[in-house]
Parts: sequence; C-alpha cells; structure tokens
Amino acid sequence: MEIDPYEVLDVAKDSGPAEWKRAYRRLAMRWHPDRNSHPEATERFKAINIAYERLTTGEEPEEVNADSPDNEPAEPEESVARAADIRLNLEVSLEEAAAGCRKTVHYARGKDCPTCEGSGEAGMSRTRFCDACHGSGRVHDAHRKLVRCDACDGKGLFRERICPDCGGSGREADDVSLKITVPPGMLPGDELRLAGQGEPGNDECAAGDLYLTLIIRTHPLYQLRGRDLHFQMPVSALAMIAGAEIEMPSLGGVFGYSLEPGVAERRELRLPGKGYPGRGRNRAGDLVVELEPVFPRQLSARQRKLLLQANAALVDDASESLPEIAEWRKNQGFD
Repeated sequence: MEIDPYEVLDVAKDSGPAEWKRAYRRLAMRWHPDRNSHPEATERFKAINIAYERLTTGEEPEEVNADSPDNEPAEPEESVARAADIRLNLEVSLEEAAAGCRKTVHYARGKDCPTCEGSGEAGMSRTRFCDACHGSGRVHDAHRKLVRCDACDGKGLFRERICPDCGGSGREADDVSLKITVPPGMLPGDELRLAGQGEPGNDECAAGDLYLTLIIRTHPLYQLRGRDLHFQMPVSALAMIAGAEIEMPSLGGVFGYSLEPGVAERRELRLPGKGYPGRGRNRAGDLVVELEPVFPRQLSARQRKLLLQANAALVDDASESLPEIAEWRKNQGFD
C-alpha cells in the first residue's frame, strides 16, 4: 500500500516517536471499525496501523485484520490508554444480594466544559506575572548571578485565557443515573465492573470503568459467615422434649422442621444447602440455628391440669422417663 505515513498520522516530517505514538492512539481510537460506522473506517484503520509500523520499524507490516478481537483497537507495543476508573460502594439488603436485584446508581463523573469545549481556554485574555521570577524575567543562578528566567523565557509574565466556568480545567461534573443488575449470590466485598462507565474518554484514550463494591446491610435476624446463615431461635422446652414439629425461617421462606425428642437444653442445628445461595462453583451455604429452650412462666387452669396429667403419666413409668427420681425414691424406701 503506497502511503505517506506522516500524512496518514498527520505529523510533521521532523516529528519523533513520541508524536507518532500520540497520533496513532488518537486516530486508532477514532477509526476502529467497532467504534466508527463510516464506510471507509476499515481501510483508514488499516492505513493508520501500516503508517505507524512503517515509521517505527521501517518495514512494511503484515495485513491488519480490523475484525480481529486483538485489534480493539490494536497497538503494536502496548494497550490503549484509558481514562480514570470510578470506584463506589453499592449497599443492598441481605435478601436483595441473595436473590439478585435491579438498582439505580447515582454518581458524578467529568465531562468537557461546554463553554471552552474541554480546552480550558475561553473569554478575554489576561496577564499573569511569572511566579518563578515575580515578573522581573530574571532569577539568580547557583552562583547568585542574574540569568534569564526559563519559566517565562525572560518575559516576566504570561498571557492566558482561562475559562471562567471551569477555571481552566476544561471539565465539569456530570450527574449520572445508571440502572444496574446485581447477580444473585454475591458476597460482601465482591465487585461489579461496568465497562466504559467511568470517566469519559476522548480521541486519545478510552473511557474508564465503573467498579461497584458490594456492601450488605446488617440483618435483624441472620448473620452471614461465608455462605452460612446463622441465627438464634427460642423454642418451647416441651417441644424439644417431645420432639414437636416447629416452623423455621429461611431466606426462601418459612418451612416445617421436626425436632428430635430429647433434653430441653441449648442445641445447634445445621441444615445443609438452606443458607445463602451459591454462585458459580461455590455451593450454597448451610442454615445454622441455635435453639434456646423456653420454659412456661404462667399457666392457665387448663394448661396446669394437662401438665399434671402428663407428669402423672411420667411418674407411673419413672424408671424409663424419670430415672433420677426413680433411683432416689428407691434409695429412700418409697417403693
């Protein structure tokens, strides 16, 4: 392909590698076919790559395939520069994190100042004295001799046009509202990356990314430990003794659980797979419940009668039901 590489990259004949690289980055971003729908974009992109290769190596490069995923856009030596990333926290409830949810994120990022179009210069020019020489144009060298000030080239002042709306930065804040999807099963500290939603790019760099770090609010019942869910639950001591069926909460809803009959004392239950949901290769956690026995404090007449009947039935078979009482009565000669 017969091309003038200096003309293609729009650089001077006496320019060097630094100017070539800046021009290449700017033009490659502008003319990459995935970013530019112009019918000549593919050919222009090829010519830009060939021109840069010819200037840097002095050789004719191989044919450039603009459709290749390696050219997004391609650089022979290093990746394309990107604008700054933005990092924020995203707070959700435990239920939202477990099931996944849609959230709206509000944040600010920069954009070109409309007054100066990002240049930082607009309006009337003004004069500013040089800080290095205080307007004299001269400074003392290491031998205390007066020499020309390099900062202002001996002029003692600068003439500048600072945009009054952005203070010369060329940027202003842009408020953004972005709807995002939180996948189910993310844990605290996990990150969501939204490509291109950070600080905006320009002809010389791609847009930065937005990173959201997940924060899960404290839950009134559950404690999340890894993917296991822990909580405490009061249970009737009589239900624990008899082995009754109780209702137990979970993120999936309330379900029934049959207790093993036994002593009315604090006990721990671990229910595999009923905790926090899994994600990817990570399996679902367990539901870990600490049961706390609660004895009745007040009894109605009917409840008292029923308990006395139950107690009488236990005493009738004390050797099996109440062995400590049966042994004591035997030692004292009651039987």
